Amino acid sequence: GYGYAKLSREISAQWPSFIDPYLRERPTLALCLVLVDSNISPQESDEQLIEFLAASARPFLIVATKSDRLSGNQLQNALRILRERNPAARILPFSAKTGAGKEELWQEIRKAAEAAAISRS
Repeated sequence: GYGYAKLSREISAQWPSFIDPYLRERPTLALCLVLVDSNISPQESDEQLIEFLAASARPFLIVATKSDRLSGNQLQNALRILRERNPAARILPFSAKTGAGKEELWQEIRKAAEAAAISRS
């Protein structure tokens, strides 16, 4: 996600003009990772990026970050909300702190890279 950044509002507002063409036109882009903070409701910028990727037919994976900060029930509720808003999307809970979801994330990245390599050959 690019919604949270320690940059001026002016520069942050210009990001889509740089990022959108890259995401739309980059032929070797195998998988986009949409980082969504699982502790808070999905932000408008998260939803816009997901909609853009879906409309552009770009493969993407929603990574629900900071999953270690939530109890089991809270995490399941956060994931449920993400699934309801994005029923066709793949969603992976992840914690950089505990490593939860790390191996699954790498599996998804490898799988996407291998599929892209096969389709290019």
